[in-house]
Amino acid sequence: MNQQTLHFLSELAENNNRDWFQENKKRYEVAKSDMEQLVAYLIKEVGKFQDLGSLEVKDCMLRIYRDVRFSKNKDPYKKNLAAGIGPGGKSSGKIDYYLQVQPGNQTFIGGGMWETTPEQLARFRQEIDYNAGELKSIIGDKEFHKHFPEIHGELLKTTPKGYAKDHPEIDLLKRKQLFFMHQYSDKEVTSSDFGKMVVKHIELLKPFADYMNYVLYEQPAEQ
Repeated sequence: MNQQTLHFLSELAENNNRDWFQENKKRYEVAKSDMEQLVAYLIKEVGKFQDLGSLEVKDCMLRIYRDVRFSKNKDPYKKNLAAGIGPGGKSSGKIDYYLQVQPGNQTFIGGGMWETTPEQLARFRQEIDYNAGELKSIIGDKEFHKHFPEIHGELLKTTPKGYAKDHPEIDLLKRKQLFFMHQYSDKEVTSSDFGKMVVKHIELLKPFADYMNYVLYEQPAEQ
């Protein structure tokens, strides 16, 4: 990506108001175009190992405008450019590959269980209780763990209802969120190989995303 994209986002973080944004709208459009070119490349390359259907860039790009209606933070703009890449795009409702570009070494690619319903959490816990081995083999894979070494997200402070405190998989059962991410330095983001790096990490994430989508959305409900 272009260094000027990171410069724009850095300045936006320091001048997060409508007047400044309107004065710098052309710079935003250039930065947005830079991100769109990256997303187009990712769709093309990811499409070689995953069926993305007729996915287009506009299906993936997230708005830079914040919804401040229910937030104490009234900054009107996000400090990043972001996209959700996967079958159906950002609005599929399923787990996709979330790419966020943000200066200060805060760019990352990630994916996983984040905003789930009680029913989905119950399905996840039931699967872990029944057979945690499949998930553990995916996230414990040497190459996966090398690039995604840490589980991110919220944990229950207590034991989930219906499970014993000494359950062998209690750490996974306590998970309300199960998210993996790989961060990039600003130097990596502006390198010529950045797109290839992201594709590699998406390919590593794919088995985990496939597993979670099956458990949360596709697995037949027990009768």
